[in-house]
Amino acid sequence: MFEKTYNLIVIGGGPAGLAAACEAWEGGLESILIIERDKQLGGILNQCIHNGFGLHYFKEELTGPEYAGRFVKMLNSTGVEVSLDTMVLEITENREVHAVSSKEGYRILNARSIVLAMGCRERTRGAIGIPGTRPAGVFTAGAAQRYVNIEGYMVGRRVLILGSGDIGLIMARRMTLEGAKVLACVEVMPYSGGLNRNIVQCLHDYDIPLYLSHTITEIRGKQRVESAVVSKVDEQRRPIPGTEIEFDCDTILLSVGLIPENELTRQAGIEMDRRTNGAVVYENMETSLPGVFACGNVVHVHDLVDFVTAESQRAGRAACRYVQQGEADRAGALTLSNGPGVTYTVPQKIRLDAVEKTVEIFFRVNRVCKDSVVRVESGGASLANFKRDHLAPGEMERIVIPKTLLERASDNITVFIEEV
Repeated sequence: MFEKTYNLIVIGGGPAGLAAACEAWEGGLESILIIERDKQLGGILNQCIHNGFGLHYFKEELTGPEYAGRFVKMLNSTGVEVSLDTMVLEITENREVHAVSSKEGYRILNARSIVLAMGCRERTRGAIGIPGTRPAGVFTAGAAQRYVNIEGYMVGRRVLILGSGDIGLIMARRMTLEGAKVLACVEVMPYSGGLNRNIVQCLHDYDIPLYLSHTITEIRGKQRVESAVVSKVDEQRRPIPGTEIEFDCDTILLSVGLIPENELTRQAGIEMDRRTNGAVVYENMETSLPGVFACGNVVHVHDLVDFVTAESQRAGRAACRYVQQGEADRAGALTLSNGPGVTYTVPQKIRLDAVEKTVEIFFRVNRVCKDSVVRVESGGASLANFKRDHLAPGEMERIVIPKTLLERASDNITVFIEEV
């Protein structure tokens, strides 16, 4: 038996969930609930005390808590309900939401529409199988960031960072500012996985070396990390004997990738994309389950929260439209696929009837490219070309295609890279 029915339930109160809920409310939708498992809204932004947020959306530079605070303030001016410290256990195909909290107990809620905004989690040591002992002092970069910025604990004094994702780069600077010695940042790929601005501001500005095509091949220590062995790797990412470097460190931070938090999505039987580890979505962020939308890092990992906001507002508007106008026709949707040089595309499907003027396509490349052309083709015919001076896997790319060009497509569209 349902405890209550809502027009919209948003799962996740981070930047994606906040933007989606505010947008749906602005569209005239009432009876909206945000369910957040943490004790406060804002998500990961609350521990990101560095600046660099909001340059696209607010046209000014903000810290993570400031960016989140602005959306929380917007939310407080609406009638959106919020359930904090509440865990969603399951969503069903008929949009039942099973949630539990110490305050409310076990509840089954009904939703006319749902927005999935659960964000992502970090890949851990166990997922990458670093050889060696299992001492204390090995943290994911995000966990270390929470300890330092929110809990007020110093995680170590001599730090080695594996992986060059943005969180790892930012923590290299943060640990240095707190008085730690960051020995190096080690990256198994021949290129960095982070934004170029973070490489400059967090490594170069603090004389922290970046070892590309290197990885940790052994962790040493009994109770606490005592040292780590770093080796150069070949083109197949296999360690090269004789290239070992030993670092005397007491802490290792892992910045080795993010995984969209999609256990609820899979449980509901929603179609997934193995390239993104997120749901397959239409142009309006609707999933394969009618009335269920997804946005933000739960769909694909973003570089900038400003893009998360824009994508989530699209999902919020679409959820509002779904409740007010009903389901859009899914027949004849165009399918987007990735060609040479491209890892994935989002959205994966486009319904021309639902497109007003343009469609934004996000994608990542699988190698560093100079002087390139992003080509969009269908049935062997060219639809659009976009010149790029530089492309890198660590930076998400975006192209905008007018509806008039999409109308010339057959049932499949391919996005690929061609170096000049």
